[in-house]
Amino acid sequence: MNATPTARPPAAGPADPPPRATVEALRMFLRNPSAIVGGLLLLAILGVALLGPLLLPADPFEIVVAPMTPPFSEEAWLGSDYLGRDVLTAMIHGGRATLLVGAVAALLSVSIGITLGALAGYYGGWVDALLMRITEFFQVLPALLFAMVVVTLFSPTLTTVTLAIGVVSWTGTARLTRAEFLKVRGMEFIRAERSIGAGDARIIWQVILPNAFPPLIVSATLAIGAAILFEAGLAFLGLSDPNQMSWGLLIGASRPYVLTSWWAVAFPGAAIFVTVLAVSLIGDGLNDALNPKLRER
Repeated sequence: MNATPTARPPAAGPADPPPRATVEALRMFLRNPSAIVGGLLLLAILGVALLGPLLLPADPFEIVVAPMTPPFSEEAWLGSDYLGRDVLTAMIHGGRATLLVGAVAALLSVSIGITLGALAGYYGGWVDALLMRITEFFQVLPALLFAMVVVTLFSPTLTTVTLAIGVVSWTGTARLTRAEFLKVRGMEFIRAERSIGAGDARIIWQVILPNAFPPLIVSATLAIGAAILFEAGLAFLGLSDPNQMSWGLLIGASRPYVLTSWWAVAFPGAAIFVTVLAVSLIGDGLNDALNPKLRER
């Protein structure tokens, strides 16, 4: 009597992080004082940006007091700029635009970088060579100058500023993704997936990419801070949406008056500094928590 052969289940790869590793990463993140400080700072900034305009429903472009009113006065707690606009109101309303540009530009940058890096690292050969030459082309371009050209050609709006930042800042993520794919694509569980007939799309996006997520998450977190600084730099040069208040716009508009009304530049500059610092602290905490070598200590 012939026994019916029992089909062996396909070899499972570590596409999804085990629950224990996820719990350990979360525990290590929560044990990092710097990461906790960064998270609390970012939550406070997000809370003010989202709820502040509801609690202070004033027009940030409205002239409410005398120009260059010093801070800590009854008329304006943080003073007024050269036109007489309240700096506090402008900062509260401008936080939404600044954070939105930073988040969306970082998402666009990471999406482009992951897509090109994944294709280059997985297929190799001429695909890798072509995509890396494109990456090198964008990498050697002066990022700020290229973004200025894009914004100037298509008019300075939040949309064009966001697109310009995302288009010029994806190269680092692409190289990081390519390196992770080159490291993982030859492993045993990838060969097992191919042996059971898995297609390239499944292997790339559902098998290899989840294993490359830890460094990419850190890269995406840090990209938010870089995008916020980039937007501030463009606004400082006058290449921001003049109809949408942002921290960068407030700094750029008050730039000629920095010696006579320093507060109109210092306070939004401090807000940008604290936000980027908070994001950087969170990124460092994620890097420590997602690094398996550090978890084993």
